[in-house]
Amino acid sequence: MVIDSAAATHAVASLKPLTLVVGGARSGKSAYAEALIVPGNGTSGLYLATAEPGDAEMGERIAHHRARRGARWTTVEEPLELASALERQARADRPILVDCLTLWLSNLMHAGRDAGAATGALLESLPHLAGPVVFVANEVGLGIVPDNALARRFRDEAGRLNQAVAAACQHVVLVAAGLPLILKPGR
Repeated sequence: MVIDSAAATHAVASLKPLTLVVGGARSGKSAYAEALIVPGNGTSGLYLATAEPGDAEMGERIAHHRARRGARWTTVEEPLELASALERQARADRPILVDCLTLWLSNLMHAGRDAGAATGALLESLPHLAGPVVFVANEVGLGIVPDNALARRFRDEAGRLNQAVAAACQHVVLVAAGLPLILKPGR
């Protein structure tokens, strides 16, 4: 493949500094977010992955995502220290895709970390990042009320995280059934 450097530069420049793509499980949100960064014109991006293969099924999901992304992505795995990873990795010439905030939150809670403090550190870092970032997150609050306290706490924390990141982003998209709905246009 011949990379058109002018097209790649334009693609990076056309991204908003911060974008949030939210949706339900298997809604198409990751593929949509990937297409924002690598739309087939030779651009490449950094995939900041938060998932950990805790079981065989999750390992298969991770393998599926890697196979779909292909060679134009550099992958960095960071399950906990998202703000510092973004600060280290952000560059004006290379957009970053963070997939996903919801798994990051789950990792924090499982590790006994203070999710509020970690979210605060993330939000504090966002205005200072050197290049565009696209975040992916699950919208978990649209279903039934969970039947246990931990699941309800997770749902509530995920909702607060999504609201805070959406407020910081210039562009927010909801993906449902593979179709994007622009919630917050970048002006």
